[in-house]
Amino acid sequence: MIKKILNKIKLKANIYKDPAKNLNCTEFEVDNWAISRFIIDKIIPIVGVNPYPISELNLMVATLTYFKPKYIFEWGTNIGKSARIFYETMKHFNLKCDIFSIDLPDNIEHNEHPHKKRGMLVKNIKTVKLIKGDGLEESLKLCKDIDDRKNILFFLDGDHSYESVSKELSTILNFSTDLKILVHDTFYQSDKANYNIGPYKAISNTLENKKEKFKTISTNLGLPGLTLIYKS
Repeated sequence: MIKKILNKIKLKANIYKDPAKNLNCTEFEVDNWAISRFIIDKIIPIVGVNPYPISELNLMVATLTYFKPKYIFEWGTNIGKSARIFYETMKHFNLKCDIFSIDLPDNIEHNEHPHKKRGMLVKNIKTVKLIKGDGLEESLKLCKDIDDRKNILFFLDGDHSYESVSKELSTILNFSTDLKILVHDTFYQSDKANYNIGPYKAISNTLENKKEKFKTISTNLGLPGLTLIYKS
């Protein structure tokens, strides 16, 4: 009797080692219960829910556990919250991945420049490489040496701008349509609201002009919003 109970507990625990489910199906699917427990137990105590609320944390973790990228490129490091989320996910679910987090050099001023606090949440973590420079340029330089681009994930900070998202998304997809892209600040509100319109429209217009077909998954309940883009 005791042995049966222990086996059931062991079986239940093993269910949640890999939240990716039904990989032979055509639609994106993960174990939301396993991911939710992980986010509550491991992620929120470290990074909180700002700037990434629970719905966005869910999509970030789900993207990693489903696609299992080997390389992540992100820019706008700030104190390193997104990089730390990716690192903790990779560590917990036993994923092998290198994270490249890029931010502006110290001599360039920006209203969100962290200066001495840059990357403080990921310093001394070997799998997270902190780089100074232009995020898009530095990422593409590094990507040129990667043969299998299906293993690449980009994380873009939309920054509420049509121009920046349109330029960066177009440049990335011209480089390769096989990779996966997460774009932040993508919640869409009506034109009358006069806010947070740019990134959503940039994604729609860019994908509409591509020959390939793409799928998108978005958190649509409110600001700031996050969208996953991948080739169908």
